[in-house]
Amino acid sequence: MTKARDDYLLDLTASRRGYALNRLCGSLRDPENRRRFTEDEAAYCDAYGLSPEQKRAILGRDWTGMLELGGSIFYTYKLAMLDKKSMQYLGGVFTGMSVEEFTEAMRSGGRNFG
Repeated sequence: MTKARDDYLLDLTASRRGYALNRLCGSLRDPENRRRFTEDEAAYCDAYGLSPEQKRAILGRDWTGMLELGGSIFYTYKLAMLDKKSMQYLGGVFTGMSVEEFTEAMRSGGRNFG
């Protein structure tokens, strides 16, 4: 798994690099696509043309890895929702905190992650 940090930049280069990954995650808004993904995640990744690294990140739920490979939090969150993960869970993963620690940090002003 990739090390947590809180400074991911989704610029044009990263956006281009993550196009297939973001397209796959965005497709999960549709119930039929969620069903197909759940039935065979690897085949679904192949159908979207993910790089081997992106496919490993999706299958391994390497959330920070997805961002480093050009994923947008707005799209990767669609996958997290399928796994019943909250935005607070992802925030904790991205900052190296527990859900509770991240939630408390947000309640006390945010961006004070250490």
